Amino acid sequence: MRNVLYGLQRSRSNHLDLPRRRLRHRLPSHLSEIPMTIAVCLKWINASGQTDIDDDRFMGFSYADQAALEYALRVAENTNDEVIVVTAGPVGAEAVLRDAIARGAQRAVRIDIDRSHDSAVIAQAIAQAVSHCSLIWCGDYSSDRGSGSVPAFIAAQLSFAQALGLVDIVLPTGAQSPITALRRLDGGRREQLEIRGQAVISVEGSTARLRRASLKGSMAANKQVIEIVTVNQVAVETPPTRAYRPRARAVAAPVGNSALDRVRQITDTSTAKGHGETVHLEPREAAELIVSKLREWGYQS
Repeated sequence: MRNVLYGLQRSRSNHLDLPRRRLRHRLPSHLSEIPMTIAVCLKWINASGQTDIDDDRFMGFSYADQAALEYALRVAENTNDEVIVVTAGPVGAEAVLRDAIARGAQRAVRIDIDRSHDSAVIAQAIAQAVSHCSLIWCGDYSSDRGSGSVPAFIAAQLSFAQALGLVDIVLPTGAQSPITALRRLDGGRREQLEIRGQAVISVEGSTARLRRASLKGSMAANKQVIEIVTVNQVAVETPPTRAYRPRARAVAAPVGNSALDRVRQITDTSTAKGHGETVHLEPREAAELIVSKLREWGYQS
């Protein structure tokens, strides 16, 4: 039975060492607590707030992503797990990965993909890269687009449980303990969650402050080898893109004695500009007015 459970025995022994008595409840802690991999998704953005300028001097990651990284590092400290940081973008995005390595992460992965893709495509690429991870931490939303949809897309791709928009987190003390969290709901309400097993978690930026990088960690981060994953390797499906076109409307045909009169009626050049109108109606009457106006403007038949 040599080398059957190498690395799971005490003192990393090569021999199989099981209890002599029959187990009535569960395995000992040194047999049951198998290490897992924790992933942190970071987005390379302009930290100065100017979303239309891609200057490497001002690029970084949001406070929400910083909080997600801090929580992942805390969980790894309690459970002796590995932390992988992942980002999607060009070569310049490796700066945020090295920053995360300097603060305590063990591995870094960059997905070589155009950042102009929508959130669903980016999430599909990230899900392919972190499919082997048990726990995925994300920021609630980025400061450039702010859609907050990538964590949900990742959870859907991997069929993981999702706990999104967390404002307070109590971390586990061991591998078997759950994560207790508080989630923000509409109307000032809160929802208390208990997270076990594989899950995608997104946190707000005010929940934790990222630790400082040590000098030793910063020097090691400069030598860290970053794994590159290309788009072809993750088989990203790019949806078709086209120029924006407004939805077609059904309008009445123009009337007029001459072609010029009909063109003027179509372009509304001879009519007054639109104006606002305030009305006070009961809910039923207000709904009827809205429907009638939509029909008048051609948005509903």
